[in-house]
This record gives sequence, structure tokens and C-alpha cells, in this order.
Amino acid sequence: MPQISYDDFEKVEIRVGKIIQVADFPQARKPAYKLWIDFGDWGIKKSSAQITKLYQQEDLVNKTILAVTNFPPRQIGNFLSEVLVLGVVLDDGDVALIQPDRDVPLGKRIL
Repeated sequence: MPQISYDDFEKVEIRVGKIIQVADFPQARKPAYKLWIDFGDWGIKKSSAQITKLYQQEDLVNKTILAVTNFPPRQIGNFLSEVLVLGVVLDDGDVALIQPDRDVPLGKRIL
């Protein structure tokens, strides 16, 4: 991968959010959930996430996550995904979510 500058990195807005609602997403091409995420003063944003193998819906509610919040919205089937939830892609293709190791205010930016 090419190296980027710190100025390039600063353009990516990563914020702390809390998942407040989860629903199945049968219209997605790959198994996914619809997520509604609270970013505090930044509001509630939606995301589609392919995390069904490692997470049950009930385990995701109230989970704190990190997401890219300044990508343009993306239409996925009948759902408009507004943010990209961040995770680690494992060797088998499953995705493990990234989260802060302590309570932090919702909407705070990661640097």
C-alpha cells in the first residue's frame, strides 16, 4: 500500500458511537445487520455491517464502536448506510469490531 501523509489521515473522520438498534438485513448480498448508531451531538446514523458470524443482535445493542463518519452515504439494497463501522478482518473473513477500552463520550473524534 502507498504511504499517506498525516494530512491525508486527518481527512478521515473516525468517531465513537453506541449501537442502539439492530435488525436483520435479508436484502443484503452477504449476511449483514442494519445498525442504528448514536454519535451524541452528531446524531443517530445508520450502517450496514457484515458481522453476523461473530455477533448476535442482542449482544450488539449498547456496544460502543468506532466508525468513519465522513464517507458519502451508500445505498445498499433498500437501506441507506451513512457510516462505515470499523473492524478487523480475520483470516476466515469474519469481522471483529474495534471499540475503545473505556467509556468515552459519544461522538468524540479519534486521532
